[in-house]
Amino acid sequence: MVADRGYFISQEELEMSLEQFREKICDSMGAPQRKLMSFQANPRQEALEKYGDLGPLWVEFCDEPSVGIQTMKNFCAHITDKNFSTGLFIYQKNLTPSATKAIAAAEPAVIEIFQESDVIVNITHHELVPKHIRLSVEEKKDLLTRYRLKESQLPRIQSEDPVARYLGLKRGQVVKIIRRSETSGRYASYRICL
Repeated sequence: MVADRGYFISQEELEMSLEQFREKICDSMGAPQRKLMSFQANPRQEALEKYGDLGPLWVEFCDEPSVGIQTMKNFCAHITDKNFSTGLFIYQKNLTPSATKAIAAAEPAVIEIFQESDVIVNITHHELVPKHIRLSVEEKKDLLTRYRLKESQLPRIQSEDPVARYLGLKRGQVVKIIRRSETSGRYASYRICL
């Protein structure tokens, strides 16, 4: 997910086998040590040139089954103290409502929360999910002028859509969706995030 958003992840980490992962992350009982899975990622140069709004990202896997307000406050403080633009918080089972409200404390940084079960499988690799590509601001302007459209005339994608969350789409951003077609081979459609 982080690599698909335009951040640098080494090839050896992307191609790590399950056995290598277990050796690196799991304890002697075979349970994963989630704190060892937390990492920082910086944007790739080509992603910076295309989007411009990318900054350093912090990904944290929480050890606690149920996340309370203090854990979330500590995470938000870490994001703001270290000047990360985005924080991805992956929790195991549930998040208390007060912990969800604490996310606003990290403004202007963006905090995204995912349940562990949501990120176990890469949904973009499923055969029924078409390819989604986030457009830059310039590409969006070109699209609107080429088809003589206003933003309100574009089809919509909800920000809660699983692929929109996967790509980290924000309100007003446009995604290009490339689907296979029996008659024309491939076709592209565009959706704006709400």
